[in-house]
Amino acid sequence: MGAFDWFWKAMGSTTERNNKKSKSVVAAAHELIPELSSLDDASLAAAVRGTVADGAIGDKPRFLAGLSVASERRLGLTPFNVQNQAVLRLLEGDVIQMATGEGKTLVGAMAAAGYALTGKRVHVITVNNYLADRDAEWMRPLVEFFGLTVASVTEASTREERIAAYRSDVVYAPVTEIGFDHLRDNQITNRSQTVQVPADVALVDEADSVLVDEALVPLVLAGSEGSQQATGQITAAVSHLEEEEHYTIDGEGRNVFLTDKGAEKIERILGIDSLYSDEHIGTTLVRVNLALHAKALLVRDVHYIVADGKVALVDASRGRVAELQRWPDGLQAAVESKEGLDVSEGGRILDSITLQALMRRYPTVCGMTGTAVEATDQLRTFYGLHVSVIDRAQELQRFDEADRIYATMAEKNEAIVEEIAHIHATGQPVLVGTHDVAESEALAEALEERGIEVNVLNAKNDAEEARIIAEAGDTGRVTVSTQMAGRGTDIRLGGADEADHDEVAELGGLAVIGTARHRTARLDNQLRGRAGRQGDPGLSLFFVSLEDDIVKVGGADEQITAQPAADGRIESNRIQQFIEHCQRVTEGQLLEIHSQTWKYNKLLADHRDILDERRAALLDTDTAWRELAERNPQRAAELDHLPQDVKEQAARDIMLFHLDDEWSEHLALMDDVRESIHLRAIARETPIDEFHRIAVREFKDLANRAVDKASETFAEVAITEDGAQLADAGWKRPSSTWTYMVSDNPLAGSGNSVISGIGNIFR
Repeated sequence: MGAFDWFWKAMGSTTERNNKKSKSVVAAAHELIPELSSLDDASLAAAVRGTVADGAIGDKPRFLAGLSVASERRLGLTPFNVQNQAVLRLLEGDVIQMATGEGKTLVGAMAAAGYALTGKRVHVITVNNYLADRDAEWMRPLVEFFGLTVASVTEASTREERIAAYRSDVVYAPVTEIGFDHLRDNQITNRSQTVQVPADVALVDEADSVLVDEALVPLVLAGSEGSQQATGQITAAVSHLEEEEHYTIDGEGRNVFLTDKGAEKIERILGIDSLYSDEHIGTTLVRVNLALHAKALLVRDVHYIVADGKVALVDASRGRVAELQRWPDGLQAAVESKEGLDVSEGGRILDSITLQALMRRYPTVCGMTGTAVEATDQLRTFYGLHVSVIDRAQELQRFDEADRIYATMAEKNEAIVEEIAHIHATGQPVLVGTHDVAESEALAEALEERGIEVNVLNAKNDAEEARIIAEAGDTGRVTVSTQMAGRGTDIRLGGADEADHDEVAELGGLAVIGTARHRTARLDNQLRGRAGRQGDPGLSLFFVSLEDDIVKVGGADEQITAQPAADGRIESNRIQQFIEHCQRVTEGQLLEIHSQTWKYNKLLADHRDILDERRAALLDTDTAWRELAERNPQRAAELDHLPQDVKEQAARDIMLFHLDDEWSEHLALMDDVRESIHLRAIARETPIDEFHRIAVREFKDLANRAVDKASETFAEVAITEDGAQLADAGWKRPSSTWTYMVSDNPLAGSGNSVISGIGNIFR
């Protein structure tokens, strides 16, 4: 960091000062608790509300003390001092780091109530539907104690339930539901159709997951178009291709390339002259490349599973089925065709937004997680957020064992099974973190062959997931889980009711085993954090092999030699340092990908802001009618017999239809430009600069085209007392819409999921 040392020291000292200040406020609050405990409920609520003036909390000690007393009365939970400190830091707009089991759910509810009491609407953003529903109901008595309203939005919520929920003071919801409702609201043609109302604060649970890991995931709203999909004929042709001879895969397993021989073979099978002719380059070649991507790079039970006759994608960051996720239509169809399934209906993208762009729409963003420090750079760079580390209520008793390193993956996997069997024999509960569905199932099968009963957690529903993870600390339990599964649910020693807590503590607490290092140390620490809750004993241990992805990618250009023992184990500080170096390299790659991808997305996000302003003007004023009437006064005069509100809504419908249609076309065009922009480097042009130049030019044209087409439609379409008859003129909005997510992070979620050799990895 060199020249910037002064900056980092200054940031560190500022955080330390803030924490000291918070601790002094908490100490003062502690002194006030006896006084406030003597008040009845109404007086206590009034005392807390009385600490707020002009949209800010004036008397913070009294405010915190009142919240603490209310929490004890309504929830039976008395906040620790460190929890009160965390509440203060959230109210200052920080991301707080609190260890697993330290009570983040209560902290979030207290901070949400604090923000709401100052007149701000709060979205408490959870990682799944189950937690949104659970936490809203769990914390409801505390929030309602102060006369505030609270609700949850989940995937199962109806439109009417969503409308009511979003008008509450505190709304619990998964980020995806908030994003999709935002996209749907951007398709309305009358303000009365709005589902959401603006919120002032996003309080993000598992903030590193939402703000960093999944930040660049685009949420997509698509509409029916009935477009032709990739055909089975092309899939069949591609199935005959052989790696190396007909196609090659790059070293990172992210791209596949057709060779000249491969192209010739496809041309021969399909009976065409050239894939690269004008006739085929934009259609057949695209579908061939999609089918090849599906064949060579997407592995069943790693990247997706097939269930109930449908392809279900695996959420890379959680290692379980993502109900709403799909690939862009062409690739989705290619995978469905590869698996011999019915090809789903195609459509056009109507709108999309990344989670990062969605989060930046909130005036205030704050959050909670167990692993924020390692994401400090990203949180500061992309959101301008500071991290506050909150001390544990009780000292950490977990033992973090040094990594066990093996030469080959096979030797490592054998050692993992042996270690689990050894620990299990003592009765100590074991939680194993794997990297994908195939790995979790292969490990479970290997353990069951040893007579060990296993709970596998990879593609269950959220409620089932929470139940299994809550029991993972019971005597003799072995739980094999994909990364992130069950996050947000405590693992209590002795089971969910802690009936056998002391017995399990005597055995050493929960043992957490990682089957490989992740591409960022933060994900390793998320897994470690499942053990050692609230001063309990625990163990964490990671296994690594020199064939793991992290070593292949992070150490790609380096040679390393080692002398393994007979069982393949390598005990060498030099190799341990090399593994850590590989992880730092992959962390750097992830940050660079995030930075580069954001540069592409940022311009579209800026364009979206301009588009939103235009949409708001068209929805909320008579702008549409005035502009169209000025362009065609004769047509406007012909409509004098109609009521003014009918004319304004007709003009609004026309303008919004063409604005939305052009935006959809713009997104498709810019997606195509981005896919091919790397070719610009050949012409010594900087890809990102060229992308920006094209995007700015095209966006200017978009605005002009939308108005010109609206003017033409205004002149031609029938406008009656029922409004503009757009459908009769062939201008139809989609008859159906659906939502999905597209991963925009080429390195997301890869662990041991190397493209080849994952079949029986634990045999």
